[in-house]
Amino acid sequence: MNSVSIQGVKGSFHHIVSQHYFGNHVPVSECLSFDSTVEELLNKKTEVAIMAIENSIAGSILPNYALIDRHNLQIVGEYYLDIQHHLMALPHQKIEDIVEVYSHPMALLQCKTFFKSYPHIKLIEDKDTAEVAQRIRNNELKNIGAIASRLAAEIFELTILASSIQTIKHNETRFVIVKRSNSEPSSSKINKASIKFELDHKEGSLAAILNVLSDCKLNLTKIQSLPKIERPWKYSFFVDLTFNAYQDFEKAKSIIEIMANEFKILGTYKNAKL
Repeated sequence: MNSVSIQGVKGSFHHIVSQHYFGNHVPVSECLSFDSTVEELLNKKTEVAIMAIENSIAGSILPNYALIDRHNLQIVGEYYLDIQHHLMALPHQKIEDIVEVYSHPMALLQCKTFFKSYPHIKLIEDKDTAEVAQRIRNNELKNIGAIASRLAAEIFELTILASSIQTIKHNETRFVIVKRSNSEPSSSKINKASIKFELDHKEGSLAAILNVLSDCKLNLTKIQSLPKIERPWKYSFFVDLTFNAYQDFEKAKSIIEIMANEFKILGTYKNAKL
């Protein structure tokens, strides 16, 4: 692996996933949006992209489902990361010195309860957690705090004023590893699949699909509907499935291809949540 596109700068949670999944030696290309992350992959500037797809508190990140589908990308792996948010600032400051805290809207939301004890601090939404930490260091911004990862504090030499300030302490995000095509491992190692399909507005159409999954011994771990913008009140279904035998998935796939419309395999890979 020569390069990886990530959303955010070094020290971001996507960067942490890259280190855990590929190792510290693989260089990352920093992108400040998921659109630009995918664009780098499509333009072959990188070989793989890492994208957050859902959070245990906030739920699915719907635009990323749409990006993967629209550009016919393939999910080749996944990683679950325990998200710990830390309040950080330039050294030699206390929480009482901080007047503004910047971070991604999701991070601010997940840490809102903590700041009720510090009403003098103004919370301001920003585009990325680690990018704020980087800006504080580069511009030597005093009295300004960031909510970011411990790695961001280390990289940008900031002092952590409070650790693990998220309201719900067990907070996981699922990330998917995405490529232009699926250079999948042998079928003996594959035990999870992500698929997409559409159904006609007929009574019991979704129930029939679910029965197929059950009959073929597949476990549905997630189902997510996404509206089709060009066709009002028409929905696509994104489904994650796990299985013990790849043959069971192939059997279900052959049946669903007949029953559903616009059937697509978004990826087959190894289940990381075991």
